[in-house]
Amino acid sequence: MAATRITMSKSGLQVPDEPIIPFIEGDGTGPDIWKASVRVFDGAVEKAYGGKRRIHWHEVLAGEKAFNKTGNWLPEETLQAFRDMLVGIKGPLTTPVGGGIRSLNVALRQILDLYVCLRPVRWFTGVPSPVKKPGDCNMVIFRENCEDIYAGIEFKEGSPEVKKFLDLFKEAFPKEFSKIRFPNTSGIGFKPVSKEGSERLIRAAIAYALREGRKSLTLVHKGNIMKFTEGAFKDWGYALAASAFDTVSERETWILGNKEANKDLTAEANARMIDPGFDMMTPEQQKKIVAEVETALKLWPSHGEGKWKGKLLVKDSIADITLQQVMTRAKDFDVIATMNLNGDYLSDALAAQVGGIGIAPGANINYDTGHAIFEATHGTAPKYANLDQVNPGSVILSGEMMLRYMGWNEAADLIIAGMDGAISAKTVTYDFHRLMEGAKKVKCSEFATEILRHMDARVPVPA
Repeated sequence: MAATRITMSKSGLQVPDEPIIPFIEGDGTGPDIWKASVRVFDGAVEKAYGGKRRIHWHEVLAGEKAFNKTGNWLPEETLQAFRDMLVGIKGPLTTPVGGGIRSLNVALRQILDLYVCLRPVRWFTGVPSPVKKPGDCNMVIFRENCEDIYAGIEFKEGSPEVKKFLDLFKEAFPKEFSKIRFPNTSGIGFKPVSKEGSERLIRAAIAYALREGRKSLTLVHKGNIMKFTEGAFKDWGYALAASAFDTVSERETWILGNKEANKDLTAEANARMIDPGFDMMTPEQQKKIVAEVETALKLWPSHGEGKWKGKLLVKDSIADITLQQVMTRAKDFDVIATMNLNGDYLSDALAAQVGGIGIAPGANINYDTGHAIFEATHGTAPKYANLDQVNPGSVILSGEMMLRYMGWNEAADLIIAGMDGAISAKTVTYDFHRLMEGAKKVKCSEFATEILRHMDARVPVPA
């Protein structure tokens, strides 16, 4: 069978038995990691399907290798390959010094409109961790990938641009201008957060949570301070969940639970129970809470008598407390939907709990068009280049995500089994070896061999 492109239809991604997958090996340690990773991918596919399926790898250029060969950091041919072939994978890329592209990774995401940054976080038994119960951490982060600070606009302090902006701002919004304490020495930045951009990210997260049988989705935001950007993200998320999906909000569970415990409970009494400050509210505020209770109780036929306990729970959490609670109460979090900057902080903080960024996988996806680029989440680490030392786990697990996205779950399961087996046997690269007692240090390439060797020991993939 000839190599064929992956396509997208109304029914979803159409993956042939021999798809063409573009790849960027990456800069710095990228070549070492890619050589190890592609052996694991090909080995898993061969073992899972016995030659009936295989991947045709198509190298495309970006980063230093592209610049050295073509004089262009991100050639148009590379972008066209990802556009045409839909699904690809990449290693770490150097950010060009000087003007032009701020980040090749960000450029790829924005040009291809890959609006979901998908970051699953799970612990493999034996991986060194700074927390007592790393196994409690089993989350999937949906980070908005095209707005917020990635589309942020900045004016440098002291520049003609910032002076012009501040003059216009002062004239149009004098009240708001007064909040800038030191306008003459301020750099100015602002970020766009749209309803459309937020909803498509949250829609993808809810759909994933329902499809995978997850228990909850948490909207993480800083809406207590930024009410019309981050607060709006939260509000749009709740509205979408209520109108387009069969879910239950956290406040609805309180209201329904109160009614189940006392069938004679009035709406006003219920309102007092869910809002302890009810009696200190204005009459208008009280009416709003009572109306919320009455609306929730209309769900009784589909949600009452405990039926809500089997539905996806949608809740929200302020970003700063979330960063604490993902460590102290990790089991309270399952799928997280959040904006760009919050997601950046969260995904790296969570990676530290389960072995570090060197083993954290990632993907950038447009679920509407099918386009997806799976990627290493760490940097290029040039001082380790060509030494065959670094942990290839981030790219390998990103490839596992790619195979699962393609529907090749059997091969993906084998990679998880191999990774779990190699780490449990304490045959690990230097980053884990220095933190694990009684471990055997292996090279990057040797770690790939250990993963392949342990693929026979199939283990279930956590939900």
